[in-house]
Amino acid sequence: MAPCNPEPEPAAVPCAIGVSSCLLGEQVRYDGGHKHDRYLTDRLGRFFRFVSVCPEVGCGLPIPREAMRLEGDPAAPRLVTTQSRIDLTDRMQAWCRMKVRELEGEDLCGFIFKKSSPSCGLVQVPVYDGGGAAGSGSGLFAAALTARFPLLPVAEEGRLGDQGFREEFIERVFTYRRRKT
Repeated sequence: MAPCNPEPEPAAVPCAIGVSSCLLGEQVRYDGGHKHDRYLTDRLGRFFRFVSVCPEVGCGLPIPREAMRLEGDPAAPRLVTTQSRIDLTDRMQAWCRMKVRELEGEDLCGFIFKKSSPSCGLVQVPVYDGGGAAGSGSGLFAAALTARFPLLPVAEEGRLGDQGFREEFIERVFTYRRRKT
C-alpha cells in the first residue's frame, strides 16, 4: 500500500483560500504583531491563492489598538474594548456584511481563521459576562462568513497541526472546488 500523501497536487489555477491576515505574517494584531504560520505560507501557499482578511483593520481600527473581547450572550455577543469599554459590535457587523458580499467575488474554496480571536475565532471563543467567561461562541466575522457560506470548508489554524484534520480539510477544499465548477 502506498503511503498517504499529505499534500495536494498543484492545480493549474490555484484555489482561493481566505486566511486571517495575521497568520500570513501581516502585522495587524492589536499589539502590532502577527501570528505568522509558516506551514500555511511555505507549504499550503504553493497550492492555494490566499485572500488575506483582517476584520479589525478592515473596519477601520488602528494598529496598534486596544484589546477587545466578546461579552454578553454567547448566542449574540457584543464586541467590547477591554479598557475603555467601547462597544464596536455595530461597526464590526456592518463591515462583516460588506466583506462577506465582497468575498462572493473571490470564488473562495475554503477559509482558515485565527483561533480564539473575537472577530475570527471559529469556535470556543470566550464570551465574558461581568468578571469571567460565561461561555463560548464564534468571532463576529467567522459567524458572518459561515452563515453566508454554510458549506464552505473552514478551519482554525491550530487544528491544521493535526495531520489527519489537515488532510481532511485539504480534501474538502478540493471537493468543494470541483462541485462549484
